[in-house]
Amino acid sequence: MKYPIGIQHFESLRKDGYAYVDKTQHIYNLVNTGRYYFLSRPRRFGKSLLLSTIRAYFEGKKELFEGLALGTLEEKWEQYPILYLDLNVGKYDTPESLTAVLSRNLELWEEVYGDRFRERSLEERFWHIIRQAYEKAGQGVVILVDEYDKPMLQTIGNDALQAEFRSTLKAFYGNLKSCDEYIKFAFLTGVTKFGKVSVFSDLNHLTDISLLPQFVDICGITEEELHRCFDEGVLELAGANRMSKEECYAKLKYSFDGYHFYPGSGGIYNPFSLLNTLAYKVFKDYWFETGTPTFLVKQLQKTNYPLEEMTREGLTADTLNSIDIMDENPLPLLFQSGYLTIKWYDKEFGEYHLGFPNREVEEGFTKFLYPFYAPKTSLDKSSFSVARFVKDVRNGDAEGFMRRLEALFADGDYQIVGNAEVYFQNTLYVFFKLLGLYVEVERHTSDGRMDILMQTTDYIFILELKVDKTAAIALRQIEEKGYAAPFANDPRKLYKIGVNFSSETHKIDDWKVVAM
Repeated sequence: MKYPIGIQHFESLRKDGYAYVDKTQHIYNLVNTGRYYFLSRPRRFGKSLLLSTIRAYFEGKKELFEGLALGTLEEKWEQYPILYLDLNVGKYDTPESLTAVLSRNLELWEEVYGDRFRERSLEERFWHIIRQAYEKAGQGVVILVDEYDKPMLQTIGNDALQAEFRSTLKAFYGNLKSCDEYIKFAFLTGVTKFGKVSVFSDLNHLTDISLLPQFVDICGITEEELHRCFDEGVLELAGANRMSKEECYAKLKYSFDGYHFYPGSGGIYNPFSLLNTLAYKVFKDYWFETGTPTFLVKQLQKTNYPLEEMTREGLTADTLNSIDIMDENPLPLLFQSGYLTIKWYDKEFGEYHLGFPNREVEEGFTKFLYPFYAPKTSLDKSSFSVARFVKDVRNGDAEGFMRRLEALFADGDYQIVGNAEVYFQNTLYVFFKLLGLYVEVERHTSDGRMDILMQTTDYIFILELKVDKTAAIALRQIEEKGYAAPFANDPRKLYKIGVNFSSETHKIDDWKVVAM
């Protein structure tokens, strides 16, 4: 089987015999029920291939759809003028960079449909091209925009340049509304949605299908599609890794499944990681390794966001579906970028609750966060200390573990701390989540529940954390709340640990261990 890794051109994929998971039923439904659409999905999730497939359909290339749903559903195949804009190709670091990309595309279209308006502004030229394409072809124009938001994403942190790009694109995309009489179909894709107060503010006629239940699988691969289309490949992968086919399916699900774009819908596999794993017969974090979420971490730090709230805070649909509030709340940006996904929906309050989709994302994101939140020791020293922490836990050395934790904060550089209490909480959140990759760690913060519970085959550790109090107060809470009671008949050795962090010195200034 030939796996279409990195192939985003539908015609090339079909002619060269690559595997294709049929999504064309969705295209037929979109074309026959509406005209203007927007879809947000994480990077490398198949958006470009979807647009290329739509393009081939409107080019009337019936032969490419033989054996696919659309080949049976469509009775008349017509050709339409197509304006295809791909903003994924540019590097947007100056005001001129976006202008150059837009102008280059306009020039290509003007060669076909006329250039007598080429001296006017970008948005005016686009308006005239749409009209001229309609008049020349005698058919409505199809407009496809891939990664419409790339210029804004690349300028997160540069407010002035981002504002300029927003203004340019708002006027440019505004033609999708003012040229309605000339347009047959329009489809925009992106990672994020800059909504009501920015790029999309004039495009209130776009139907956003990102969170609609009937389109959850328009990109990505479902469990059923995996079994139906790639069962032979899974069998080969299982053989190469000396596991049964059932074990292989379970590992693929644990590693790459779990994206949900509507509450209660079936999980969606990350296609990039899945196809790479099947092709090369090696389990790796292919998707995470192709892009580092540095700008996401910067937003988390900029907002001083408590990391534990990532999986506890409820978001309304309007909030989840727009990143215009990212300077106040970074969760919509994390969701739309693919680092968080919908876990459940609170119908009573109309709130979505998020979580990591799978092992690849949770482990990769945790490891990536650690250098940003750990005290600024050298990376080698921090990485080495994690292994020693794990060994202390596995060996039941609570005193050794606490001495290392105390030293980690004592040796750190605190030039950029922010709110001391949130900093301490975020540091420990990332640290214990990283430990959780190697030992069983649960972290709770609701009233009446222990802060941290670590368990191994032979040991149990209960930690209570305080800020500007004492270790004795922390230990007293463990006793008063009865945190150890559930383990009364457990044969494992149990440790109660009280920890206090000083907001003045930014260090752990008091800790005590009580063995049971």
